Amino acid sequence: MSDTDSGEGRRRGGRAARQALRAAPLAEDIKPIRPGMTGGAYRPLSDLDIARIHEAALTVLETIGLADAIPSCVEAMTAKGAIYGDDGRLRIPRALVEDTIANAARHFVLHGQDPRHDMEPWGKKVYFGTAGAAVHMVDPVTKAYRESTTNDLYNIARVVDSMENIHFFQRSIVCRDLPDPLELDINTCYAAISGTTKHVGSSWVMPEHVDMSLKMLHEIAGGEKKWRERPFVSMSNCFVVPPLKFAEDACRCLEAAVRGGMPVLLLAAGQAGATSPAALAGAIVQEVSEVLAGLVYVNAIAPGAKAIFGTWPFVSDLRTGAMSGGSGEQALLMSGCAQMAQHYDLTGGVCAGMADSKLPDAQSGAEKAYNYALVSNTGANMIYEAAGMQASLLGFCLESVVMDNDSIGSALRTVRGIEVNDETLSIDVMRKVCTEGPGHYLGSDQTIGLMQREYFYPTIGDRTSPKEWIENGSPSILDHAIAKTKEILATHYPKHIGPDLDAKLRAAYPIRLSEDAMRPGGAHAA
Repeated sequence: MSDTDSGEGRRRGGRAARQALRAAPLAEDIKPIRPGMTGGAYRPLSDLDIARIHEAALTVLETIGLADAIPSCVEAMTAKGAIYGDDGRLRIPRALVEDTIANAARHFVLHGQDPRHDMEPWGKKVYFGTAGAAVHMVDPVTKAYRESTTNDLYNIARVVDSMENIHFFQRSIVCRDLPDPLELDINTCYAAISGTTKHVGSSWVMPEHVDMSLKMLHEIAGGEKKWRERPFVSMSNCFVVPPLKFAEDACRCLEAAVRGGMPVLLLAAGQAGATSPAALAGAIVQEVSEVLAGLVYVNAIAPGAKAIFGTWPFVSDLRTGAMSGGSGEQALLMSGCAQMAQHYDLTGGVCAGMADSKLPDAQSGAEKAYNYALVSNTGANMIYEAAGMQASLLGFCLESVVMDNDSIGSALRTVRGIEVNDETLSIDVMRKVCTEGPGHYLGSDQTIGLMQREYFYPTIGDRTSPKEWIENGSPSILDHAIAKTKEILATHYPKHIGPDLDAKLRAAYPIRLSEDAMRPGGAHAA
């Protein structure tokens, strides 16, 4: 008998056929996972809990208020009914808060430079992306931490651009090679939008830098009108300094972004036990209060301004005071905050995936996985910090992005859940297999039809047998991630900003991202 007629040959042939079938591209609407799937199966807060948190937030805003409002903030909000007290605190009557919630912008698209990356983050639709302000890049082999650079940011954007399960890119590191604040702001924005056509989030330290960036974005969009129709960059803005104080420079930047038609992530990031209450419910109350104040603020400036409800209460390890972004409590807090955004029917932004582990190791994988699964199954709209983050936001690892892409895909598969209908109950399939043969489901029409549409397959996760794994050199998941990252960095150079436009922008703005980094052979420069 020839080798191809043997059982082993048939098994190899069947495996090859299945692998070829899996490799064939699927239409977006029949993929096992896709951007914007609907979650909501996990609900740590009851309806009564949500109502009590909302009522507590209204009480906080009406009776405690926020300190340190800049004059333009006081002017805009008091004109709408807020009260500026002799103690310097700006208090917001509950009627004004509730009116603002009722009239706030809803169901707005967050655009990519490429329309295929447009997101519809409302209801309980789920999208994953990056964020953060890490100051170090992590080498998972040498275990070294070094300062992050502009070229690193561009490289991160390129890797994210290649990751199917990471749907948007918010700047993840601080460009430590740019001490000048103007150059830092302009180049952070430019490196991000050059490296990906997905929606980008960035941040600024001065309103004048926002205005200059907006002019640059107008040129890339093809004019201010086209920019305002499809703003593909949003501002991440920490407009408050918890507990319950406005941040002066951030508020000025916020006003510039709102007037410029840029969507804003209203970000309140208290740390439980330090800058917000240690009680998890109290931490949520404070951040909800602060973000509701921000919502009143931006709508006082421009009614209907596009704002993301960014409640980010972080966790402290109360034994040491250190941040614990990978904790189970972090997953609970962000899930509860997602429910509060859903209660208001506002686009919600939370975070998950900020591993405490310093390296992409077993601890990191566990911390990221349960945070991904719980927060996404709550139906959080925008899940920031979801890829690459190590050391509770202090370090960023490119190889982690590739590993996290697989974990996020698996989490999204749990969001999709189990579909129960006449076809999936499979009675006829069981009858045919059991009464007509062959006694298994490997070759059934249902199995072949569902193997791609029902099941998620990791990109680098190893599912080979121990024998095959040994024959392949016993690679670790990190080995696979290193190889994949090198492949992307060597080959993926987005060209949506052409050389003529790039040259024009470099002549007009202080762009320091090296041209060499944007060409094959030069991208790995630090």
